[in-house]
Amino acid sequence: MFVARLNGMSVFDPLGDEVGRVRDVVVTLTGRAAHHGPRVIGLVVEVPGRRRVFVPITRVTSIDAGQVITTGLVNMRRFQQRPGETLVVGELFDRRVTVHEDGEPVPAVVEDIAMDLQRGGDWRLTKLFVRKGVDTGPARGLRLRRRRGETVLLDLEEVEGLHDAGPAQAATALLEAYEDLKPQDLAEAIHDLSPKRRAEVADALDDETLADVMEELPDDDRLEILTHLPSERAADILEVMQPDDATDLLADLPVDTQEQLLQLMEPDEAADLRRLLTYDEDTAGGLMTTEPVILGPEASIAEALALVRREEVHPAVASLVYVTRPPHETPTGRLLGSVHIQRLLREPPHQPVGSILDPEIDPVSPDASLGEVTRALATYNLVALPVTDGEGRLLGAVTVDDVLDHILPDDWREDRGELTEVSDV
Repeated sequence: MFVARLNGMSVFDPLGDEVGRVRDVVVTLTGRAAHHGPRVIGLVVEVPGRRRVFVPITRVTSIDAGQVITTGLVNMRRFQQRPGETLVVGELFDRRVTVHEDGEPVPAVVEDIAMDLQRGGDWRLTKLFVRKGVDTGPARGLRLRRRRGETVLLDLEEVEGLHDAGPAQAATALLEAYEDLKPQDLAEAIHDLSPKRRAEVADALDDETLADVMEELPDDDRLEILTHLPSERAADILEVMQPDDATDLLADLPVDTQEQLLQLMEPDEAADLRRLLTYDEDTAGGLMTTEPVILGPEASIAEALALVRREEVHPAVASLVYVTRPPHETPTGRLLGSVHIQRLLREPPHQPVGSILDPEIDPVSPDASLGEVTRALATYNLVALPVTDGEGRLLGAVTVDDVLDHILPDDWREDRGELTEVSDV
């Protein structure tokens, strides 16, 4: 069974109910019987709620016909890698190794690994699918050139270097294995990796995907990634991120590093972040995004719907359209009112948005506390609120997801779903 094929395979209990999907294979590369091949000790399975749990290989009764069958009891504690454990997809895919051709060492990279069921009931890694002739240049260059070499299936003993983490790896095969994942799920997978491997994956991702992933990572992980990146790319990532998330990240950096990154950003983007950095993080100003959907009163409902349906607009931000006097970029002219997306869907497309303003949605000031913002959202049953200054100019919008980020414990991303440790599935 090749691990790349196993990855993403559905896991079922004996009654035929789906438990989750395989996301990685856990092996131990050392031990008394390591000369027989690294022993598979379990599977990382993604269960509902994007939680990743560990299923011991002893609980797997069958791997066949595109599915994995387990016994009925699964520990629902979030998977945490232990010393001596290695993730096949996360750490061994793309590993640089050496094979021998006509007695000469040839560099190669691992693209897939086969695991076999032994007579004693153990699963062990037995063969490597590698691509030969790949140089040992930088990881990003390696990622672009690696498919030129010849591929070959070899026994483990024919390959050197699998046990060595060595220099930087590419992340192409790993990302191909995770290509069906949304940014939230990819963030969960990246969080489980070692700091070295996280940095390598960050190097391989494009700017937009990395920005989306960093918005979903715990603070420590995204700060670690940002400080690893070259300054120019770190500034590019901050520009792509939601302004409030980028500001939270910048606030954790030393002042001189903040200024260095802001200087590298586009002036308009940097100006927004500089403004947000002046507010306390637990106020409406510190929570808000500076990129809400803004229109003038004469704009049609059709124009408003065209703006909120854009893919890059966050769902919570798209829930309200803010109608202001010119200019229509924050800080804007005076806020005239707001329109909920449901109201837009009920009215004729040609009607101006200025004619359907909701008079009950009152803005909050940038100095409003987290408690005030939370009560306002609850009072109006909204997922977003406008933030205005003393002269009534729109400064931004606070969304419920940002409020939740500040209400929940700091480690909520790491502990999500751990209310039940053991579940009889």
